[in-house]
Amino acid sequence: MASLKKLLRPLTIAVTASGVLLTPVPESPMPASPAPAVAWKWPLSGTPPVLRHFDRPPERWMAGHRGVDLGAVDGTVRSPADGVVVFAGTVVDRPVLTIDHGDGLLSSFEPVTASLGKGEAVRAGQAVGHISTEPHCPGLCVHWGVRRNGEYVNPLPFVSDRRPSVLLPPVTSREGPAR
Repeated sequence: MASLKKLLRPLTIAVTASGVLLTPVPESPMPASPAPAVAWKWPLSGTPPVLRHFDRPPERWMAGHRGVDLGAVDGTVRSPADGVVVFAGTVVDRPVLTIDHGDGLLSSFEPVTASLGKGEAVRAGQAVGHISTEPHCPGLCVHWGVRRNGEYVNPLPFVSDRRPSVLLPPVTSREGPAR
């Protein structure tokens, strides 16, 4: 069975001067997290730049980056999906806001001063707080973390299609190869 799984792994395709090169897509240390059935919204205006990507540590106790840092134009933070505020307060020295979206999904934002209190319902796109003046990035940014059943997952698949591009063979017709 293990050898069959190796055979069925996705491949990357590269066309070189000497031909086509097929290489297996590297396996991630943990299975990919599917996005929720309903697409989420970005927690900042527009499509913010990702200043620092998610970096899952090999072990839960090791260093990593358990979320993404998003560059902000203004300081307004919005709920990416419907939910309920479950925490609005300070963790160590930083203001944090956490929203429970149901189905084991929690979003957390820092440094964010919440405009809502614990137990308040929020709608997708609703303003929920403002980025505080506490430094987190060189410029104005927010750290957005998502947990699924207690495990940190990459937030980006919730707001965009991050699957790798796949090169398909050209479509041919009865009249010959595609041009």
